[in-house]
Amino acid sequence: MLVTMKEILEVAQRNKFAVPAFNTSSSMILKGVMEACEEKLAPVIIAIHPDELSFTNESFVAAVREEAHKASIPVCIHLDHGSSFQQVVRAIACGFTSVMIDSSTYSFEQNIEITQKIVELAHAAGVSVEAELGTIGATGNGGEAGTEDIIFTNPNDVETFVTATKVDTLAIAIGTAHGIYPKDKRPKLRLDLLKEITSRTSIPLVLHGGSDNPDNEIAEAVELGVSKINISSDIKKAFYNKCREVLQDLSLREPNAIYPPCIESMKQVIYQKIDLFKDANRAHLYR
Repeated sequence: MLVTMKEILEVAQRNKFAVPAFNTSSSMILKGVMEACEEKLAPVIIAIHPDELSFTNESFVAAVREEAHKASIPVCIHLDHGSSFQQVVRAIACGFTSVMIDSSTYSFEQNIEITQKIVELAHAAGVSVEAELGTIGATGNGGEAGTEDIIFTNPNDVETFVTATKVDTLAIAIGTAHGIYPKDKRPKLRLDLLKEITSRTSIPLVLHGGSDNPDNEIAEAVELGVSKINISSDIKKAFYNKCREVLQDLSLREPNAIYPPCIESMKQVIYQKIDLFKDANRAHLYR
């Protein structure tokens, strides 16, 4: 069942669970994500970054749309961290049901202006829009960009921004970073800040950089109102670590011999995230 971000997150917000947004850039990763979510009856967001879309091209989005239409669970196809008008237009044209415009490194006024234009375009096409206030950090090994220093979301800006832009969902900065954290750097979520932000807006909130964070903090963030959590590095780490192990056998060359154990290893991480986000057995809420 193919749905928009607005449709998938309104239910999640109302029922206090978070929908995982798994970054998906190959047919093998798509297979594992869809299998695991179908098995767990868990709504899912297939997130594709512009860099990933440049690699996979529009034909991959067509395949994701086909899987979504066949699925018994709600599936949203989301452009992750779109940074330009052109990237958003491309995503809408090839069938995404949700787009993110990330103008968080611009001034507050410029962020509003850019987001307003994207919202006007996307809403006319029936596509949901996510924006970002504050900046997500970078560990140096994530697939998406981040900033060296995290700029926390200012709660005083939230209501003004949401009212001015009419955005459907908002990514906030409360201490996360993209990628897997080095041993000498551990994340610490500002849950006090999250509480303040949720008191300023009624739209669903998004947590980027959800990989490698302590489970107890993520669980509490869901309880406090986060409705979407982005996961990329955790599932790719599981998949490719297993690939490296499997490929030690130099006689293997067939994909159906190499990839099934890699997919299975990744699915174990997906199951854990679904349970942590309280996303399991929620598909019936959309019928």
